[in-house]
Amino acid sequence: SDEEVVDQKATLEVSCKPKCVRQLKEYQACTKRIEGDETGNKHCTGQYFDYWHCIDKCVAEKLFDLLK
Repeated sequence: SDEEVVDQKATLEVSCKPKCVRQLKEYQACTKRIEGDETGNKHCTGQYFDYWHCIDKCVAEKLFDLLK
């Protein structure tokens, strides 16, 4: 019962990141494009959420099999 709990979701997120390289590159390209924007009107929210949606979808396929 003194066993340390490991967050399985965080471990799976790391293993899923290689499957979401395209979304990550789109997000990075967007951040580079708007780097000099001082108006605050430009953002990469859509690309950010696309990246994390890809990771979450990958994690969801495996996570519940690992939970106790």
